[in-house]
Amino acid sequence: MQNLPKPIRRLAPLAALLAAVLVIAGCGTSSPDIARGRVLFTSKCGVCHTLAQAGTTATIGPNLDDAFAAAREEGGFDSATVEGIVKNQIDNPRPSIGNPASYMPPHIVEGEDADDIAAYVGKYAGVPGAAPPKVAGAEGGGAQVFANNGCGGCHTLAAANAGGTTGPDFDEVLPGQSEAEIEESIVDPEAKIAEGYKGGIMPQTFGETIKPEELKELVKFLSENAGKSKE
Repeated sequence: MQNLPKPIRRLAPLAALLAAVLVIAGCGTSSPDIARGRVLFTSKCGVCHTLAQAGTTATIGPNLDDAFAAAREEGGFDSATVEGIVKNQIDNPRPSIGNPASYMPPHIVEGEDADDIAAYVGKYAGVPGAAPPKVAGAEGGGAQVFANNGCGGCHTLAAANAGGTTGPDFDEVLPGQSEAEIEESIVDPEAKIAEGYKGGIMPQTFGETIKPEELKELVKFLSENAGKSKE
């Protein structure tokens, strides 16, 4: 432990305690569902946090990869330790520090939902090379771009098996829109806010973070598939 950076040394005893509590609490219960945890994370947490494996890029809350990468590299934290810390943060989030917009309410998820999310983040946060799973048959097309950028965490789209509810249902709002209109809603989400929804939620950086060719593929995928299952 003496070779660890000071911040990690200070956290190590707490992390070890949290991991032990997690192991004890888990005795006699079913194992967390990592796949379900990913779905829950993208819909419940991805609107605030960046996590590479989830494809989320929000900056309201801490970047979870940055938060745990150094500790993993130094060998101070393993997946169980990260899982315990995340579960504790869900139950007892840090104070808002004067910025209510960045405050996470306690128990935003509970029970099995919290267990599954904590286990998922514990497995992937800060892990080098972590990336969204490949979409079967996508071959790097728009469906994969949709998955990579965590769109399903906020939006419903039957063609992508996405059921997010933070943002508009794509199967409802996109049919009839031109590709230019769809692209504008991605790169400039504040230009036109869908009825019933608030502005300032969707990241405004996709115009920079999504490569032009991938943006074109995403727009085409949305244009061709939105509302398809409801025809």
